[in-house]
Amino acid sequence: AVVSTQSTGMRRLSGRWHTVVTGVCCCHGNRPERTFHSETEVLFRELTEDVISWYVGTGEPFDKAGGYGIQGKGAVLVEKVSGCYSNVVGLPGSELMVQLRDYLSKEE
Repeated sequence: AVVSTQSTGMRRLSGRWHTVVTGVCCCHGNRPERTFHSETEVLFRELTEDVISWYVGTGEPFDKAGGYGIQGKGAVLVEKVSGCYSNVVGLPGSELMVQLRDYLSKEE
C-alpha cells in the first residue's frame, strides 16, 4: 500500500510544477519570536512508469517530507528549480542566515 501511494504521488508530480514551502521560527532568550517562510517552485520531468518504479524501489522517497530527495537519487526527477535549492532539501539556508543575523543583532 505504501509503495502504491508513493507511485501515485510521483505520477501526480510528473511533468508539473509544485511549490515547496518551509516555515521557520527563530527564538532565543527573551527576544520575541521571528517567523518567516520560504517558497520554491520545482518542475518535475515527465516520468515514465519505469522511472517511477525504479525510484520508489530505491527506498529513498519513504523518509522524505515531499516524497523525493532532490539531494539524492531524486535529482534525476527534477527538470528545474526556481528559488532556493536548499529550501527543497529541507531548510532555506541563505535566508535563514540573513534572518538570524538580523534577529541576533537586535537588542533584547
